[in-house]
Amino acid sequence: MELFGTLLPLILMFAIFYFLLIRPQQKKQRAIRDMHNSLQRGDKIITIGGLHGVIDSIDEDTIVILVNDNRKLTYDRAAVREVVNPD
Repeated sequence: MELFGTLLPLILMFAIFYFLLIRPQQKKQRAIRDMHNSLQRGDKIITIGGLHGVIDSIDEDTIVILVNDNRKLTYDRAAVREVVNPD
């Protein structure tokens, strides 16, 4: 019984950390990974640096973004912060 009394607060603390910190972070990372995997040509995006543009071409690791005056910039796929397609 004494061992259970000393372990219970430790187990409760771990459970609280898991549900308040670890689990939400994993969900957020999964959502970002899914968004990066679903990128396609024509998507309007914003990069982590704040650049707005449209995806012109895409491959495994990089994307080419079309910005003002038909300028094309190459970025890593991971540099995309969000897709802003009007749905």
